[in-house]
Amino acid sequence: MAMDVDAMIDRRRLRRKLTFWRVATFIVIAAALIGGIAYFAGASNLSKRKAHIARIPIEGMILENRKTLEMLEKIGKSDAVKGVIVSINSPGGSTTGGEAIYGALRKLSEKKPLVTEMRTIGTSAGYLIAMSADHIVARYNTITGSIGVLFQFGNIERLLDTVGVSMEAVKSAPLKAEPDFYSPTTPEARAMLQAMVTDSYDWFVEILADRRNLAPNKARELADGRVLLGNRALQEKLVDAIGGEEKAVEWLETEKGVAKDLPVVTWTSKESIEELPFAARVSREVGKGLGTAIVEPLNDAKGLISRGLMLDGLVSVWQAPVAADNKP
Repeated sequence: MAMDVDAMIDRRRLRRKLTFWRVATFIVIAAALIGGIAYFAGASNLSKRKAHIARIPIEGMILENRKTLEMLEKIGKSDAVKGVIVSINSPGGSTTGGEAIYGALRKLSEKKPLVTEMRTIGTSAGYLIAMSADHIVARYNTITGSIGVLFQFGNIERLLDTVGVSMEAVKSAPLKAEPDFYSPTTPEARAMLQAMVTDSYDWFVEILADRRNLAPNKARELADGRVLLGNRALQEKLVDAIGGEEKAVEWLETEKGVAKDLPVVTWTSKESIEELPFAARVSREVGKGLGTAIVEPLNDAKGLISRGLMLDGLVSVWQAPVAADNKP
């Protein structure tokens, strides 16, 4: 009996020791992970404290983004930033989104030498943003242009008739909430929309003529919605040079006196997981797995809808045509 008691005590002591070392091991690993994250985050911040050229990516659909505007203001105040490369790969997006970024970059160009590099595509609001720089670089095959404004809307009246659903509305005035999606667009509503698009388009063309030093009639000719490859855009004075980022850096060095061989450091307004508190990082990673099952089907569904229909307000975006095998 005494031996059984001693054995039980020994087992309890062993469990306590194992528990202690398990906890200690977990603490050491957690400390190492936090230290590693802090190291890399610190290294990233350190690179932005030394003299460098800031790379600003403008990618995908352009929307109004307060964080991007705040980042541009921060770059303007940084003594370490000696030049700026705006790296664009975007078909455009909301006209106001493009307007906001264009305006912020024009202000930034008053403080820092600024050049634009367009990659695969720089059209519509993407090209508007490119014009914020005094020098635009594009690849030979960069899709460029599509200068113009679009207001796009759908109508499902026939579908509602098919399923036996009718829509009615009581309005304060005939043009309130026009156009709707369940009845034909009236001539008055269409005229209202056309006037709005024309006003925005004239504003876009005026910027084109001013920033690219084009005669008003030439600017309007090029602003007919056409897309051009980079080489043709060079001939039409929509861009200034053919090449990539190295060409943009070369211009900063030779034309703006930026020191040679400075590192190019990416600035982004996207929230980095390394910048979050530890608890928030863990929560975010766990939540990411739970959210995937919901978010991915929604993203797949978006692919069936025109991008123009997913944006509110005026749109400056180039939409590639649907593949031939998708046509009825």
